[in-house]
Amino acid sequence: MPGVNVTSITSVSWQRTLYVIWFAELVAVAGFTVVNPILPLYIRQLGIQGEQEVRIWAGVVVSAHAVTMTVFGPIWGALSDRYGRKVMIERAMFGGALLIALMGLARNVQQLVLLRVVQGAVTGIIAAANALVAATAPRERAGYALGLLQMAFYVGASAGPLLGGVVSDTFGYQTAFWVTGALLILAGLGVLFFVKEEFRPVMPAVEKHEATHPGSLTTGGRVWSRLAPVLGSAPLLVVLGMRLLTRLGVRLTGPVLPLFVESIAPAGTRVASLTGLISGVNAAAGAVGALWLGRLGDRVGYRGILVTCTLVSAVCYVPQAFVDVPGWLLPLQAGAGLAMGGILASISASLARLAPQGQEGIVYGVSSSAMSMANAVGPMAGSALAAWLGLREPFLFAAGIFGVAGIAAARRFPRR
Repeated sequence: MPGVNVTSITSVSWQRTLYVIWFAELVAVAGFTVVNPILPLYIRQLGIQGEQEVRIWAGVVVSAHAVTMTVFGPIWGALSDRYGRKVMIERAMFGGALLIALMGLARNVQQLVLLRVVQGAVTGIIAAANALVAATAPRERAGYALGLLQMAFYVGASAGPLLGGVVSDTFGYQTAFWVTGALLILAGLGVLFFVKEEFRPVMPAVEKHEATHPGSLTTGGRVWSRLAPVLGSAPLLVVLGMRLLTRLGVRLTGPVLPLFVESIAPAGTRVASLTGLISGVNAAAGAVGALWLGRLGDRVGYRGILVTCTLVSAVCYVPQAFVDVPGWLLPLQAGAGLAMGGILASISASLARLAPQGQEGIVYGVSSSAMSMANAVGPMAGSALAAWLGLREPFLFAAGIFGVAGIAAARRFPRR
């Protein structure tokens, strides 16, 4: 079939690939999120004491990996289109296992930041997994397949913070990093032994010309030949813009949440465990939203789902700025998680439908860069707001961002 990238659509069942990647992503995400609730608290153990300093360093630590991931996302995506998606998943999982385990041995916050920076250059599991599933699943089932994959992300993200909170409160913060390393090794072995990929790359027209006329294309030209169809597509740019904006909204409160819970919780509360529970409820609701709303989007279109979910997110974030009891965060975080699941499923499925055949890797690589840019800016902006205005204000700013995203989606997002 000319022009089609075959990552075994015929000889290897796309459902089998989906289910194996689903389990591997669940385990990997659970591993990565084990340390999320404790990163701001771990900073204190590394010698940072003043409250304002803790808030600022929390933003730096949470954002550090996103800076390098922004740069390396399209690079790994382009390489996956040339050499296969399975090897990219394995690289991200095994590399992440080593780096995060080393974080448990950090002696100061600067070492922790450095390891987070390298982590961003090496990892990128979600983009690689999305590219593999998008390349194998029938396009009319994209919402279901990628919604199911988002469900794995959320199930892992609901279990990880809970496990991380309990492990940290029981055995100490360092142990949480070693647990993450073990889970990522387990996920990587699952992909290594159970995912079968028969990959045949498709070259853009300019690269085919270069193959018959060696030397006619520079390295920069090869990169551009793969980026051009993405950056030159107005519908794809709109979807990628929505990816950046919605991710920015959700990440704005990331480093603030543990400190906010600590500030309103009664004395003696196991803060890491409570924060893990709140984050876990958000993620569990997101799993339901991703699967349910992803399937619904296949039938009714992704635009309406996205507009509704962004506005629901805005409504859920406003009251979080005014709660004085941690228990109120549970239903509000659940509502925000349910809506975010629908947002991610709609955006991922839209990318799958709009991606040129054989270039799913670069599309999801650029998408990873958009997410990473938001991951870099969001936590640092949230930490700055918390440091200078207070711990409640980031929730209001997040609500505003989702409101803007909802209006933009209603006007510009592709109808299918």
